[in-house]
Amino acid sequence: MGEQLVGEVVHVVPPEDLDDYDLEPELETMATDRYVLVCRKGGAPSWIEKLRMFFLREPIEAVTVVAETAASEGEEITATVVETDLAGVYEATHLERVDA
Repeated sequence: MGEQLVGEVVHVVPPEDLDDYDLEPELETMATDRYVLVCRKGGAPSWIEKLRMFFLREPIEAVTVVAETAASEGEEITATVVETDLAGVYEATHLERVDA
């Protein structure tokens, strides 16, 4: 069983553009015919959260999700994911676009 992940999509690499990026071989193999979504874990922060993160110097936690479903930059997603052997990389078993 996977875990739930909420994230704001920061960048999308469609399957046809995978060759244009310098991906790790394992990620490239995993992403064949699928989308690579780079997300801000936790979703889009409010202005208050942004200010708090700025003053406390908390970094943004980015994760990579490999999914069958397309998403657009700026959309918030909720996904059921399975962790892979690559740090910060997850495979989506189910993905919903919250902003759709």
